[in-house]
Amino acid sequence: MSTDTLDRTASLDPSLPERFADGSAHAIFAQLRREAPVHWCPESQFGPFWSISSYDDIVAIEAQPALFSSEAKHGGVSIIEINPAEASYMESFIMMDPPRHAQRRRTIAPAFTPSEMARLADSIRTRTAACLDALPRGETFNWVDRVSIPLTIDMLAILFDFPWDERDSLRIWSDAITSLDMIANRSQERVGLLFQMAGRFHQLWLERQAAGPAPDLLSMMIHSQSFGEMDAAEFMGNMATLIVGGNDTTRNSMSGLAEALTLWPDQWDKLRSDPSLVANAASEIIRWQSPALHMRRTALEDTDFKGHQIRKGDKLVLWYVSANREEGLFPNGDLFLVDRPNARRHLCFGYGIHRCVGARLAELQLQVLIEEMLQRDIRLETSGEVERAAHPFLAIVNRVPVRLG
Repeated sequence: MSTDTLDRTASLDPSLPERFADGSAHAIFAQLRREAPVHWCPESQFGPFWSISSYDDIVAIEAQPALFSSEAKHGGVSIIEINPAEASYMESFIMMDPPRHAQRRRTIAPAFTPSEMARLADSIRTRTAACLDALPRGETFNWVDRVSIPLTIDMLAILFDFPWDERDSLRIWSDAITSLDMIANRSQERVGLLFQMAGRFHQLWLERQAAGPAPDLLSMMIHSQSFGEMDAAEFMGNMATLIVGGNDTTRNSMSGLAEALTLWPDQWDKLRSDPSLVANAASEIIRWQSPALHMRRTALEDTDFKGHQIRKGDKLVLWYVSANREEGLFPNGDLFLVDRPNARRHLCFGYGIHRCVGARLAELQLQVLIEEMLQRDIRLETSGEVERAAHPFLAIVNRVPVRLG
């Protein structure tokens, strides 16, 4: 653990990426919740920022979008600043304040209604079953590569009606959008991939525009009045948001599930004896994994928050990963408990107007995965160290080596 921890709260920088790779971030946030739930970090590789680490404070800030902005022009929703050169083509509905946000969100929401989830359920189950049936027996494999990535990428391709034989491009583009290494050290390569994504989706945009309305999300966007008014740059920003949201968050929750079941095999036994816990277990793994580690807001004016003077332009980082383990709400929050009574109270999907529009789909995919694992009585055994990325925005899991017990 870094030497600035435990006894020097004022100097803490909770955003250090390595904390999220080695797991030490959880001790840092426990300290901040106790000693400085609203904490100013004057210097970090991402610039100065306020850390908001308690559940109620995060909810209070997210409930005031007129004061605490998500707009791309103010920096967007991540501690990682948007490159000004990218801001013009990375804006999306998640990086909009009212009233524009509601107008755009209304177009996307019909793709995630209960009736749409029912329509997609059979496809999700069929693909999940085939994926699990193809897993190797008697040898170590990486759950991320064999299960998490293919299931989430296939789902994205179905959601967009993206050309099936090109669907791996969705993973490549998603990784390029979020890669700290590419942002810092391989910007030209990253820009090339983003332009590749832009070119391919522009082609699909023209095709769907000419073909008339269809039930896929891409067509819904193109033929809606709200999104029909957007330019190509905003269209690309929305595609980037949907790709990352649909890929990274569900992928990393599925990977977290595999890790959790190797750490606490007794929880698998609970599920086997009481399958009615499946939906709750899906919520619990989202809480425990916290795939989106934070969201960021920017103060639009000077304000007092809990006795702290927030200045116009200040960056506020809302640490979901901290709130999701707050002791008063989630006792023994470091544990994965499939019967946790309030697992659904996690903040991974956000709060207020920006609550994740695809939350139902993420939950459905996880529930189906657990159900199909139960049907096959798949018991996972650890077979090496779990590898997590050093990333302050997304809880990226690169490797979960397991064997089937």
